[in-house]
Amino acid sequence: MKNYFSSNFKLGVLGGGQLGKMLLTETQKFDIYTSVLDDSSEAPCAQICNKFTQGNLLDFDTVYNFGKTVDLLTIEIEHVNIDALVKLEEEGLEIYPQPRVIQTIQHKGRQKDFFVKNNIPTSPHKRFSSLEELKNEELSFPFVWKSAQFGYDGTGVKVVKNKNDLNLLNDVDCIIEKLIPFKNELAVIVARNKNGELKTYPVVEMEFHQEANQVEYVICPARISNEVAQKAQKIALKVAKSFKHIGLLAVELFQTENDEILVNEVAPRTHNSGHYSIEASYTNQFEQHLRSILNLPLGNTDSKLAGIMVNLVGEEGYSGNVVYENIEEILKMDGVTPHIYGKKQTRPFRKMGHVTIVNTNLEKARKIAEKVKNTIRVISDKLENKEN
Repeated sequence: MKNYFSSNFKLGVLGGGQLGKMLLTETQKFDIYTSVLDDSSEAPCAQICNKFTQGNLLDFDTVYNFGKTVDLLTIEIEHVNIDALVKLEEEGLEIYPQPRVIQTIQHKGRQKDFFVKNNIPTSPHKRFSSLEELKNEELSFPFVWKSAQFGYDGTGVKVVKNKNDLNLLNDVDCIIEKLIPFKNELAVIVARNKNGELKTYPVVEMEFHQEANQVEYVICPARISNEVAQKAQKIALKVAKSFKHIGLLAVELFQTENDEILVNEVAPRTHNSGHYSIEASYTNQFEQHLRSILNLPLGNTDSKLAGIMVNLVGEEGYSGNVVYENIEEILKMDGVTPHIYGKKQTRPFRKMGHVTIVNTNLEKARKIAEKVKNTIRVISDKLENKEN
């Protein structure tokens, strides 16, 4: 086995955002040297990795040259230059998740086609290369429109209710999906190492902010029957086995009105739906990602306690230098741990941090989570920064 710990081994990470920052906590625990590439000099990882490089993640030469300086490469965001990764892999660099997996997942059209090809249950879809092509189609309203690439945190997804709504869409490569009535949005994180060892985390339930289409609460365990939970985990495992990925795979799911499970979409990395695991699980998702990509034995995915995660996003009407109002108040509450991502500037609905609530009682944890959500506010430091 390679010696990754306190050695000359260099782990490269494409992306220096909050997911990278939380991954670095685990690399520091194991004393693994980290080199990070990100577009922004103010990325959350910039000050805490061993080596930081500023550069465009979608530029071939930038990604290729960065890859030549490390021993193994991973990602914390899937919007990266695939051609550079393919060349690096051909030249012998280990890259996890594998470039072919990232390439399929980073384009929602290819991702959905993959589900259909592999008999993975998902909502019916159609692909379009432009808005004009979409407008010329005979459409049945309502439907869900998704930008094929570069959508995140609720951007690039719209429910189209009528013809007028088509004028609000961007002219990009896109897909449309049948609008599925569902009871719950669920997620399962699956870990897989090079040896093919597989482990799933418990099914979590996601509650969304209606306006921003962002996750507000992640609840673990999901408040569903054992039968539905087993079905969700079985389908998530099928997705992971079909991709044969190495690393973490977050599988987002719909529980329909008649308890069918459909795959919404997947992410080949650590994920917002697994943040609760930092405090609530025996092995958090970031440590598990490291174990997976380094081909180490996978850790215990069970929860020690019920866990709820609350996203901290910028308040509407505020842009500017960030202030976390009432953070002292939430620190007085039992089982509450804030995680601040290190972004200096706030804007409406920007993800600035999260708070984990752990408790032996799930309903009690959910009540505390509501209290946290209603107490802490992410605002800016000057009233004149307040938008009209």
